[in-house]
Amino acid sequence: MLKIRLARGGAKKRPYYSIVVADSHSPRDGRFIEKVGTYNPLLKKDDPTRITLKLESIEAWLKKGAQPTDRVARFLSNAGLVQWAHGNNPTKGKPGKKAEERAGERAKREEDRAAAAAELAANPPPAPEPEPEVVEAPAEEAPAAEAPAEEAPTAEAEAAPAEAAAEEAPAAEEAPAAEAEAAPAEAEAAPADDADKPAE
Repeated sequence: MLKIRLARGGAKKRPYYSIVVADSHSPRDGRFIEKVGTYNPLLKKDDPTRITLKLESIEAWLKKGAQPTDRVARFLSNAGLVQWAHGNNPTKGKPGKKAEERAGERAKREEDRAAAAAELAANPPPAPEPEPEVVEAPAEEAPAAEAPAEEAPTAEAEAAPAEAAAEEAPAAEEAPAAEAEAAPAEAEAAPADDADKPAE
């Protein structure tokens, strides 16, 4: 099928289009049959060289069955060659199936939250009951509860014997010092006794 369409030319960010007659299966900027006009979008809209058309060639191709694309049909309608009207696609702005499903799920969650909040407001939860008094276990169970504690001594239990040993050690050091002080006192007392005795 023949199409009258735009083929892009120009440089990067500086487009320039040729209006060509080409087979619909050929690439956009590829092979074409005839060049029938140009379009330069960088020029002002009131510039006469913005769109140039070879009207006789275009009429001949239209009679042969060539179909203009939407953009080229706009240009040709301004020249009075074809009738063109704005397209109407009422479903264009509608969301897709998955978006509609997500919106439905979101609305359902909001309804559930609102219903839960209304139910909570209508039926407030009962006040918490006071905790019952704790009853101590019988004496028979008390030794059984203490047995595991004896098997696995805690860090505090391990620290207690070390502290006791540390307290005993200074007391042991003080005792020999007291004995040493007492010994010289006895030694001084002993010569005095010897002096009282007559020499033999």
